[in-house]
Amino acid sequence: MRVLIVHQNFPGQFPHIADALIARGDEVVAIGGPTAKERPGVTLIRWNNKRGSAAGILPVAVRAEADLIRAEAAAMAAVELARRGFKPDLIIAHPGWGETVHLKDLFPHAKLILFGEFYYRHLGGDMNFDREFETPTLAGAMRTNGKNAVQTLAYTQADLIVSPTAFQASTFPEIFHPRIRVLHEGVDLSRARHNPDARLTLADGRVLDRSTPVITFINRNFERLRGFHIFMRALPRLMEAVPEAQVVAIGADGVGYGGERPDKKPWRHAMLDELGARIDRSRLHFVGRVEHDRMIDILSIGAAHVYYTYPFVLSWSLVEAMACECLVIGSDTAPVRDAITDVTDGVLNDFFDVDALSAAMIRAIREPEAFQAMRAQARRTALARFDRATVGVPGWLALIDEALGG
Repeated sequence: MRVLIVHQNFPGQFPHIADALIARGDEVVAIGGPTAKERPGVTLIRWNNKRGSAAGILPVAVRAEADLIRAEAAAMAAVELARRGFKPDLIIAHPGWGETVHLKDLFPHAKLILFGEFYYRHLGGDMNFDREFETPTLAGAMRTNGKNAVQTLAYTQADLIVSPTAFQASTFPEIFHPRIRVLHEGVDLSRARHNPDARLTLADGRVLDRSTPVITFINRNFERLRGFHIFMRALPRLMEAVPEAQVVAIGADGVGYGGERPDKKPWRHAMLDELGARIDRSRLHFVGRVEHDRMIDILSIGAAHVYYTYPFVLSWSLVEAMACECLVIGSDTAPVRDAITDVTDGVLNDFFDVDALSAAMIRAIREPEAFQAMRAQARRTALARFDRATVGVPGWLALIDEALGG
Protein backbone atom coordinates (compact mmCIF):
# COMPACT_ATOMS: atom_id res chain seq x y z
CA MET A 1 0.00 0.00 0.00
CA ARG A 2 1.11 3.57 -0.70
CA VAL A 3 0.42 6.00 2.12
CA LEU A 4 0.78 9.78 2.07
CA ILE A 5 1.02 11.48 5.48
CA VAL A 6 0.46 15.24 5.58
CA HIS A 7 1.30 17.37 8.59
CA GLN A 8 2.73 20.87 8.73
CA ASN A 9 5.13 19.76 11.49
CA PHE A 10 5.63 16.17 10.29
CA PRO A 11 5.66 13.70 11.93
CA GLY A 12 3.35 15.50 14.40
CA GLN A 13 0.93 12.97 15.88
CA PHE A 14 1.91 10.31 13.33
CA PRO A 15 5.53 9.11 13.91
CA HIS A 16 4.63 5.69 15.24
CA ILE A 17 1.83 5.22 12.73
CA ALA A 18 4.39 5.81 9.99
CA ASP A 19 6.81 3.36 11.64
CA ALA A 20 4.12 0.67 11.93
CA LEU A 21 3.08 1.05 8.29
CA ILE A 22 6.69 0.75 7.15
CA ALA A 23 7.18 -2.28 9.39
CA ARG A 24 4.29 -4.09 7.71
CA GLY A 25 5.69 -3.34 4.26
CA ASP A 26 3.81 -0.23 3.16
CA GLU A 27 5.44 2.68 1.33
CA VAL A 28 5.17 5.93 3.27
CA VAL A 29 5.67 9.40 1.81
CA ALA A 30 5.12 12.65 3.71
CA ILE A 31 4.36 16.26 2.88
CA GLY A 32 5.28 18.79 5.53
CA GLY A 33 6.06 22.44 6.03
CA PRO A 34 9.46 24.07 6.52
CA THR A 35 9.69 22.74 10.09
CA ALA A 36 8.94 19.11 9.14
CA LYS A 37 11.50 16.55 10.30
CA GLU A 38 13.00 13.59 8.49
CA ARG A 39 12.05 10.11 9.69
CA PRO A 40 13.79 6.85 8.75
CA GLY A 41 12.04 5.04 5.92
CA VAL A 42 9.84 8.01 4.98
CA THR A 43 10.32 10.09 1.85
CA LEU A 44 9.65 13.68 2.91
CA ILE A 45 8.79 16.60 0.65
CA ARG A 46 8.50 20.03 2.25
CA TRP A 47 6.13 22.56 0.77
CA ASN A 48 7.57 26.00 0.35
CA ASN A 49 5.71 29.27 0.49
CA LYS A 50 7.00 32.82 0.51
CA ARG A 51 3.64 34.55 0.31
CA GLY A 52 2.19 36.29 3.35
CA SER A 53 -1.30 37.53 4.10
CA ALA A 54 -2.69 40.25 1.85
CA ALA A 55 -2.49 43.77 3.24
CA GLY A 56 -5.81 45.16 4.43
CA ILE A 57 -7.67 41.85 4.29
CA LEU A 58 -10.85 41.52 6.35
CA PRO A 59 -9.51 40.63 9.84
CA VAL A 60 -11.76 37.61 10.36
CA ALA A 61 -10.52 36.17 7.05
CA VAL A 62 -6.81 36.29 7.90
CA ARG A 63 -6.68 32.73 9.24
CA ALA A 64 -8.72 31.33 6.35
CA GLU A 65 -6.49 33.05 3.81
CA ALA A 66 -3.36 31.73 5.53
CA ASP A 67 -4.81 28.20 5.48
CA LEU A 68 -5.59 28.46 1.77
CA ILE A 69 -2.09 29.75 1.04
CA ARG A 70 -0.66 26.68 2.79
CA ALA A 71 -3.17 24.47 0.93
CA GLU A 72 -1.88 25.73 -2.41
CA ALA A 73 1.74 25.19 -1.37
CA ALA A 74 0.98 21.64 -0.21
CA ALA A 75 -0.89 20.94 -3.44
CA MET A 76 2.18 21.97 -5.45
CA ALA A 77 4.25 19.50 -3.41
CA ALA A 78 1.65 16.82 -4.15
CA VAL A 79 1.84 17.67 -7.88
CA GLU A 80 5.57 16.98 -7.71
CA LEU A 81 4.85 13.58 -6.12
CA ALA A 82 2.37 12.76 -8.89
CA ARG A 83 4.97 13.68 -11.51
CA ARG A 84 7.30 11.16 -9.90
CA GLY A 85 4.61 8.51 -10.27
CA PHE A 86 3.47 8.36 -6.65
CA LYS A 87 -0.30 7.96 -6.28
CA PRO A 88 -1.40 7.11 -2.74
CA ASP A 89 -3.99 4.53 -1.80
CA LEU A 90 -4.47 6.34 1.51
CA ILE A 91 -3.87 9.85 2.83
CA ILE A 92 -3.52 10.44 6.59
CA ALA A 93 -3.44 14.10 7.55
CA HIS A 94 -3.91 16.80 10.15
CA PRO A 95 -6.15 19.41 8.45
CA GLY A 96 -5.63 22.17 11.02
CA TRP A 97 -3.40 24.33 8.82
CA GLY A 98 -5.22 23.90 5.52
CA GLU A 99 -2.84 21.66 3.58
CA THR A 100 -5.34 18.91 2.78
CA VAL A 101 -8.17 20.74 0.99
CA HIS A 102 -6.93 20.18 -2.58
CA LEU A 103 -5.48 16.68 -2.20
CA LYS A 104 -8.62 14.78 -3.19
CA ASP A 105 -8.66 16.74 -6.46
CA LEU A 106 -5.17 15.43 -7.18
CA PHE A 107 -5.74 11.92 -5.83
CA PRO A 108 -9.52 11.30 -6.13
CA HIS A 109 -9.28 7.54 -5.58
CA ALA A 110 -7.29 7.76 -2.34
CA LYS A 111 -9.06 7.18 0.96
CA LEU A 112 -8.66 10.08 3.37
CA ILE A 113 -8.31 9.81 7.17
CA LEU A 114 -8.16 13.14 8.98
CA PHE A 115 -7.04 13.78 12.53
CA GLY A 116 -9.94 15.38 14.41
CA GLU A 117 -8.04 17.25 17.08
CA PHE A 118 -10.49 20.02 17.91
CA TYR A 119 -13.33 22.00 16.34
CA TYR A 120 -13.37 25.54 17.68
CA ARG A 121 -16.52 26.84 19.35
CA HIS A 122 -17.54 30.34 20.33
CA LEU A 123 -19.27 28.78 23.35
CA GLY A 124 -18.88 25.36 25.00
CA GLY A 125 -15.14 24.95 24.45
CA ASP A 126 -12.06 26.84 25.48
CA MET A 127 -13.32 30.20 24.25
CA ASN A 128 -15.36 32.27 26.72
CA PHE A 129 -15.01 29.55 29.36
CA ASP A 130 -13.17 31.80 31.81
CA ARG A 131 -15.19 35.00 32.11
CA GLU A 132 -12.42 36.67 34.11
CA PHE A 133 -10.65 37.15 30.78
CA GLU A 134 -13.28 36.80 28.03
CA THR A 135 -16.90 37.65 27.34
CA PRO A 136 -18.85 36.48 24.29
CA THR A 137 -19.10 38.99 21.44
CA LEU A 138 -20.24 38.85 17.84
CA ALA A 139 -16.73 39.78 16.73
CA GLY A 140 -15.36 36.82 18.67
CA ALA A 141 -17.89 34.48 17.07
CA MET A 142 -16.83 35.75 13.65
CA ARG A 143 -13.16 35.05 14.42
CA THR A 144 -14.05 31.52 15.52
CA ASN A 145 -16.00 30.89 12.32
CA GLY A 146 -13.10 32.19 10.27
CA LYS A 147 -10.74 29.89 12.14
CA ASN A 148 -12.97 26.89 11.39
CA ALA A 149 -13.68 27.74 7.74
CA VAL A 150 -10.96 25.83 5.92
CA GLN A 151 -10.77 22.85 8.27
CA THR A 152 -14.54 22.45 7.93
CA LEU A 153 -14.11 22.12 4.16
CA ALA A 154 -11.35 19.59 4.76
CA TYR A 155 -13.52 17.43 7.03
CA THR A 156 -16.28 17.23 4.41
CA GLN A 157 -13.83 15.27 2.24
CA ALA A 158 -12.79 12.74 4.88
CA ASP A 159 -13.67 9.07 4.77
CA LEU A 160 -12.86 8.78 8.48
CA ILE A 161 -12.08 11.32 11.20
CA VAL A 162 -10.03 10.05 14.14
CA SER A 163 -10.46 12.06 17.34
CA PRO A 164 -8.27 11.33 20.39
CA THR A 165 -10.96 11.59 23.09
CA ALA A 166 -14.72 11.61 23.41
CA PHE A 167 -14.75 15.28 24.38
CA GLN A 168 -12.65 16.30 21.39
CA ALA A 169 -14.99 14.31 19.13
CA SER A 170 -18.01 16.01 20.70
CA THR A 171 -16.79 19.45 19.62
CA PHE A 172 -17.48 18.62 15.97
CA PRO A 173 -20.81 19.45 14.31
CA GLU A 174 -23.23 16.52 14.34
CA ILE A 175 -23.05 16.12 10.58
CA PHE A 176 -19.51 14.74 11.01
CA HIS A 177 -20.26 12.34 13.86
CA PRO A 178 -20.96 9.24 11.70
CA ARG A 179 -17.42 9.52 10.30
CA ILE A 180 -15.70 9.96 13.67
CA ARG A 181 -13.86 7.22 15.50
CA VAL A 182 -12.52 7.94 19.00
CA LEU A 183 -8.97 6.68 19.42
CA HIS A 184 -6.02 8.25 21.16
CA GLU A 185 -2.77 8.18 19.18
CA GLY A 186 -1.08 6.75 22.25
CA VAL A 187 1.74 7.68 24.60
CA ASP A 188 4.81 5.52 25.23
CA LEU A 189 3.90 4.32 28.71
CA SER A 190 6.83 1.92 28.86
CA ARG A 191 8.93 5.06 29.44
CA ALA A 192 6.42 6.72 31.75
CA ARG A 193 6.46 4.76 34.99
CA HIS A 194 7.11 5.53 38.64
CA ASN A 195 10.79 5.66 39.59
CA PRO A 196 11.09 4.82 43.32
CA ASP A 197 14.68 6.11 43.39
CA ALA A 198 13.89 9.46 41.79
CA ARG A 199 15.62 12.58 43.06
CA LEU A 200 15.63 16.16 41.85
CA THR A 201 18.64 18.41 42.37
CA LEU A 202 17.60 22.05 42.33
CA ALA A 203 19.67 24.93 40.97
CA ASP A 204 20.77 25.89 44.50
CA GLY A 205 22.00 22.36 45.23
CA ARG A 206 19.07 21.23 47.37
CA VAL A 207 17.83 17.73 46.67
CA LEU A 208 14.16 16.73 46.68
CA ASP A 209 12.91 13.16 46.88
CA ARG A 210 9.91 11.27 48.28
CA SER A 211 10.86 12.20 51.83
CA THR A 212 9.82 15.80 51.09
CA PRO A 213 6.18 16.67 50.26
CA VAL A 214 6.27 17.93 46.67
CA ILE A 215 3.46 19.25 44.47
CA THR A 216 4.12 19.12 40.71
CA PHE A 217 2.67 21.08 37.79
CA ILE A 218 3.39 21.02 34.03
CA ASN A 219 2.56 23.46 31.24
CA ARG A 220 4.43 23.62 27.93
CA ASN A 221 3.93 27.37 28.35
CA PHE A 222 2.47 28.68 31.61
CA GLU A 223 -0.98 29.98 30.69
CA ARG A 224 -4.53 30.49 31.84
CA LEU A 225 -5.99 27.90 29.43
CA ARG A 226 -4.14 25.21 31.40
CA GLY A 227 -5.15 26.69 34.76
CA PHE A 228 -1.84 28.25 35.75
CA HIS A 229 -3.54 31.23 37.39
CA ILE A 230 -5.80 28.98 39.49
CA PHE A 231 -2.85 26.83 40.52
CA MET A 232 -0.79 29.82 41.59
CA ARG A 233 -3.66 31.36 43.57
CA ALA A 234 -4.03 28.07 45.48
CA LEU A 235 -0.40 28.02 46.64
CA PRO A 236 -0.42 30.60 49.48
CA ARG A 237 -2.90 28.57 51.54
CA LEU A 238 -0.94 25.36 50.85
CA MET A 239 2.36 26.94 51.86
CA GLU A 240 0.88 28.37 55.04
CA ALA A 241 -0.74 25.07 56.06
CA VAL A 242 2.24 22.87 55.12
CA PRO A 243 5.48 24.77 55.83
CA GLU A 244 7.60 21.89 54.56
CA ALA A 245 5.82 21.67 51.17
CA GLN A 246 7.81 22.30 47.99
CA VAL A 247 6.32 23.08 44.57
CA VAL A 248 7.99 22.17 41.27
CA ALA A 249 6.63 23.64 38.03
CA ILE A 250 7.84 22.49 34.60
CA GLY A 251 7.31 24.84 31.67
CA ALA A 252 8.32 27.99 29.84
CA ASP A 253 7.25 31.61 29.53
CA GLY A 254 6.17 31.47 25.88
CA VAL A 255 2.74 32.23 24.45
CA GLY A 256 0.45 29.21 24.81
CA TYR A 257 -2.91 28.18 23.38
CA GLY A 258 -4.67 30.95 25.28
CA GLY A 259 -2.70 33.72 23.58
CA GLU A 260 -0.89 36.68 25.07
CA ARG A 261 -2.01 38.74 28.01
CA PRO A 262 -3.11 42.27 27.03
CA ASP A 263 -0.14 43.66 28.97
CA LYS A 264 2.25 41.22 27.21
CA LYS A 265 3.56 39.93 30.56
CA PRO A 266 4.41 36.24 30.78
CA TRP A 267 1.89 34.53 33.04
CA ARG A 268 4.59 33.45 35.49
CA HIS A 269 5.66 37.04 36.09
CA ALA A 270 2.07 38.28 36.24
CA MET A 271 1.03 35.74 38.89
CA LEU A 272 4.13 36.30 40.99
CA ASP A 273 3.35 40.02 40.91
CA GLU A 274 -0.28 39.37 41.86
CA LEU A 275 0.59 37.13 44.81
CA GLY A 276 3.54 39.14 46.07
CA ALA A 277 4.59 38.31 49.62
CA ARG A 278 1.73 35.80 50.02
CA ILE A 279 3.87 33.17 48.33
CA ASP A 280 7.20 31.78 49.56
CA ARG A 281 9.38 31.87 46.46
CA SER A 282 12.09 29.82 48.17
CA ARG A 283 9.71 26.83 48.01
CA LEU A 284 8.43 27.44 44.48
CA HIS A 285 10.79 26.06 41.84
CA PHE A 286 10.34 26.88 38.15
CA VAL A 287 12.67 24.42 36.39
CA GLY A 288 11.92 25.34 32.77
CA ARG A 289 11.42 22.71 30.12
CA VAL A 290 13.20 19.49 30.99
CA GLU A 291 14.28 16.26 29.31
CA HIS A 292 11.75 13.44 29.44
CA ASP A 293 13.65 11.34 31.99
CA ARG A 294 13.91 14.32 34.35
CA MET A 295 10.19 14.98 33.95
CA ILE A 296 9.47 11.37 34.99
CA ASP A 297 11.69 11.78 38.05
CA ILE A 298 9.87 14.98 39.02
CA LEU A 299 6.50 13.27 38.68
CA SER A 300 7.78 10.31 40.69
CA ILE A 301 8.69 12.36 43.76
CA GLY A 302 5.36 14.19 43.92
CA ALA A 303 2.76 13.87 46.64
CA ALA A 304 0.29 15.13 44.01
CA HIS A 305 0.28 16.42 40.45
CA VAL A 306 -2.05 19.28 39.49
CA TYR A 307 -3.57 19.25 35.99
CA TYR A 308 -6.16 21.90 35.19
CA THR A 309 -7.48 22.82 31.76
CA TYR A 310 -10.25 24.67 29.98
CA PRO A 311 -12.43 22.43 27.75
CA PHE A 312 -9.67 21.81 25.19
CA VAL A 313 -7.29 19.16 23.90
CA LEU A 314 -6.07 16.65 26.51
CA SER A 315 -2.34 16.95 27.31
CA TRP A 316 0.03 14.01 27.06
CA SER A 317 1.52 15.16 30.38
CA LEU A 318 -1.67 14.12 32.19
CA VAL A 319 -1.46 10.61 30.74
CA GLU A 320 2.19 10.35 31.73
CA ALA A 321 1.43 11.55 35.26
CA MET A 322 -1.23 8.85 35.56
CA ALA A 323 1.20 6.25 34.23
CA CYS A 324 3.73 7.34 36.88
CA GLU A 325 1.09 6.58 39.56
CA CYS A 326 0.75 10.21 40.56
CA LEU A 327 -2.19 11.36 42.60
CA VAL A 328 -3.70 13.66 39.99
CA ILE A 329 -5.69 16.64 41.25
CA GLY A 330 -7.54 17.75 38.15
CA SER A 331 -10.16 20.20 37.02
CA ASP A 332 -13.67 18.82 36.68
CA THR A 333 -13.77 19.72 32.99
CA ALA A 334 -14.76 17.49 30.08
CA PRO A 335 -11.28 16.61 28.74
CA VAL A 336 -10.07 15.57 32.20
CA ARG A 337 -13.17 13.44 32.75
CA ASP A 338 -12.18 11.50 29.61
CA ALA A 339 -9.12 10.30 31.53
CA ILE A 340 -10.04 10.42 35.21
CA THR A 341 -13.08 9.35 37.21
CA ASP A 342 -13.31 11.30 40.45
CA VAL A 343 -12.19 9.32 43.54
CA THR A 344 -11.31 6.35 41.32
CA ASP A 345 -8.28 7.49 39.28
CA GLY A 346 -7.76 10.89 40.91
CA VAL A 347 -9.46 13.90 42.47
CA LEU A 348 -11.50 16.39 40.42
CA ASN A 349 -12.51 19.89 41.53
CA ASP A 350 -14.43 22.77 40.04
CA PHE A 351 -11.95 24.64 37.83
CA PHE A 352 -12.61 28.01 39.46
CA ASP A 353 -12.66 26.88 43.11
CA VAL A 354 -9.25 27.97 44.36
CA ASP A 355 -9.93 26.91 47.95
CA ALA A 356 -10.89 23.40 46.83
CA LEU A 357 -7.56 23.04 45.04
CA SER A 358 -5.66 24.27 48.11
CA ALA A 359 -7.55 21.81 50.32
CA ALA A 360 -6.92 18.92 47.94
CA MET A 361 -3.16 19.59 47.85
CA ILE A 362 -3.03 19.86 51.65
CA ARG A 363 -4.92 16.58 52.10
CA ALA A 364 -2.69 14.83 49.54
CA ILE A 365 0.31 15.69 51.70
CA ARG A 366 -1.31 15.08 55.10
CA GLU A 367 -3.10 11.83 54.22
CA PRO A 368 -1.04 10.05 51.54
CA GLU A 369 -2.29 6.61 52.53
CA ALA A 370 -5.83 7.61 51.56
CA PHE A 371 -4.84 7.82 47.90
CA GLN A 372 -2.72 4.72 47.30
CA ALA A 373 -5.51 2.87 45.50
CA MET A 374 -6.13 5.87 43.23
CA ARG A 375 -2.46 6.02 42.29
CA ALA A 376 -2.40 2.36 41.25
CA GLN A 377 -5.69 2.65 39.40
CA ALA A 378 -4.43 5.72 37.52
CA ARG A 379 -1.71 3.67 35.86
CA ARG A 380 -4.12 0.86 35.01
CA THR A 381 -6.49 3.36 33.40
CA ALA A 382 -3.68 5.02 31.45
CA LEU A 383 -2.53 1.68 30.08
CA ALA A 384 -6.05 0.65 29.11
CA ARG A 385 -6.93 3.89 27.29
CA PHE A 386 -3.75 5.59 26.17
CA ASP A 387 -0.85 3.15 25.74
CA ARG A 388 0.78 3.54 22.35
CA ALA A 389 1.93 -0.06 21.93
CA THR A 390 -1.31 -1.79 22.90
CA VAL A 391 -3.97 0.81 22.07
CA GLY A 392 -2.78 3.60 19.80
CA VAL A 393 -0.85 1.88 17.04
CA PRO A 394 -3.00 -1.31 16.77
CA GLY A 395 -6.13 0.82 16.80
CA TRP A 396 -4.86 3.10 14.05
CA LEU A 397 -3.88 0.15 11.87
CA ALA A 398 -7.38 -1.29 12.31
CA LEU A 399 -8.95 2.05 11.32
CA ILE A 400 -6.71 2.23 8.26
CA ASP A 401 -7.95 -1.20 7.21
CA GLU A 402 -11.52 -0.06 7.86
CA ALA A 403 -11.08 2.99 5.63
CA LEU A 404 -9.53 0.96 2.82
CA GLY A 405 -12.29 -1.61 3.11
CA GLY A 406 -14.94 1.04 2.54
